[in-house]
Amino acid sequence: MKIEIWSDYACPFCYIGEARLKKALGKIPAQVDVEFKSFELDPTAPHEVVSSTEERFAEKYGLSRDDARARIESISETGRAEGLDFKYLTTRYTNTFDALRLTKFATAHGHAEIVEKLFDAYFTKNLELADFDVLKKISAECGLDVTEVEKFLAGDEFAAEVRDDEREAAAYGIHGVPYFVVNGKYAISGAQSTEILVATLRRILAEELDEKFFDGMVCDADGCH
Repeated sequence: MKIEIWSDYACPFCYIGEARLKKALGKIPAQVDVEFKSFELDPTAPHEVVSSTEERFAEKYGLSRDDARARIESISETGRAEGLDFKYLTTRYTNTFDALRLTKFATAHGHAEIVEKLFDAYFTKNLELADFDVLKKISAECGLDVTEVEKFLAGDEFAAEVRDDEREAAAYGIHGVPYFVVNGKYAISGAQSTEILVATLRRILAEELDEKFFDGMVCDADGCH
């Protein structure tokens, strides 16, 4: 089974959805290949922090500062319920394009664990993901060569791949994340509960097994086909 996940590091529900998927995969009898796909929620986001999460939330949703803070805390509580040290209120919002490029680079070098480290950096450590020093430090924690990472970040390698992911998302009609595509044809939208993910993935497994059975080569009274 292959699962593609369109996601952005600035998205709280993407972090929650990724944690729930990890739990779900431990409960289904299948080998699963998970691929992180890029989706920028705001390609125009600044490379430096210009406002607080509370300010952005209040402005975006037309809320008072108190209501914005309460809604942000509610999301954090959802994250903490999944075992994540979730600190959404104090996140430092910046552009995520280079973090998404770095994910491609690290994954190509066998370090897919960078996905969780980048989410943790943003939502727990409240670091700026547009800061190259932050990205280099996280890369080093994954075992990547910092000199190579520094050269990579200074260039535009994997920029095209990030854009390809985003074009593919548009082709699928994806407007919000997280968004999961299983085996190229089954869609799961949003941060569903672990229980729903388990039930859905088991159902997909059953359907895939049925298709393989009926599409296979068989012999019957009419011959072999």
